[in-house]
Amino acid sequence: MNTTKKRTGYVFESYKAPNISPFEKLFEIFKELITHTSGDLDEALDWLAELDKEYQLTDENYTLDDFVEDLKKKGYIREEIKPDGNGGMAITAKTERAIRQQALDQIFGKLKRSASGNHKTKHSGLGDEHTGEFRNYHFGDSLERVSMTESLRNAQINNGIGDFKLTEDDLVVEETLFKAQMSTVLMIDISHSMILYGEDRITPAKKVAMALAELITTRYPKDTLDILVFGNDAWSISVKDLPYLQVGPYHTNTVSGLQLAMDILRRKRNTNKQIFMITDGKPSCLRLKSGEYYKNSNGLDQHIVDKCYTMAQQARKLHIPITTFMIAQDPYLMQFVREFTHANQGKAFYTGLKGLGEMIFEDYETNRKKRLRG
Repeated sequence: MNTTKKRTGYVFESYKAPNISPFEKLFEIFKELITHTSGDLDEALDWLAELDKEYQLTDENYTLDDFVEDLKKKGYIREEIKPDGNGGMAITAKTERAIRQQALDQIFGKLKRSASGNHKTKHSGLGDEHTGEFRNYHFGDSLERVSMTESLRNAQINNGIGDFKLTEDDLVVEETLFKAQMSTVLMIDISHSMILYGEDRITPAKKVAMALAELITTRYPKDTLDILVFGNDAWSISVKDLPYLQVGPYHTNTVSGLQLAMDILRRKRNTNKQIFMITDGKPSCLRLKSGEYYKNSNGLDQHIVDKCYTMAQQARKLHIPITTFMIAQDPYLMQFVREFTHANQGKAFYTGLKGLGEMIFEDYETNRKKRLRG
């Protein structure tokens, strides 16, 4: 595999697709490059030029210059003043949205969408979604749920038309389903190990985050999604920041990430809450009360991991399950995740990068199909 193709990780199926305009073909590749370059337009266009040389993406009828002009006209890039004071170009919010949509299509596109735009729980009760299923009326059922059509039909069958009467035994109610609302915090590890050993782990994590954000915004608008990153410290980021997310020279302060995630979820009124954590390494850092950092990259530091187990137990007491997506499979990491998951009574997945998105989607679907409590 050549270095250019390895750098992007992109398969040029979109370019080969029939009945797609030259702009659309290049735009699919451009969006992929923007994700890999963390929103750096100049670097993305440089890579596109390299790919053009190798794969002949353009011809004399439609050049890269034509493509850039179309990006401007369509509102995907704009003029801006660079930090050095010189003029330049940058991507716009329209491009950010297009990248999220592409991530959603790539990761979740093969999965069936719901026309209603909301999930339903498996549990019946006094909800707001009709099922078309009926049962006998029981004392205490709300009269609003009585199906008059079905009840009158029962009365005719049971008593006949000549001596028509409607009794309690004739009444039936329609089952309804709760529409669950889920508050999710997605934690993304941005420690240095996410790009070590020649493997780009941060780009797939970014894609998953963008796809999940787009999924919730468009399909489950009543749900909430907060995104935080954790390295030496933890901090929240907005959805629009995702394309620009980069790994830093950080250790892995899992405790700070969990503390922030629980602080966020404490403020949510939804009963259903969860934490998704994408990480590839061991906890290796704590922030002390003095503001200094305690760091240890040599194996599993028991002092640090014990703090993680304590946080997992606290989340369990708050009824907040944690699902860990460990994108590495070192035996000592798996042992930590097992203990961490046991302390929280949550779940863990040991996944390669390729299946990360599908796994998170399936778990999101499963977790939010829980009956609203209280």
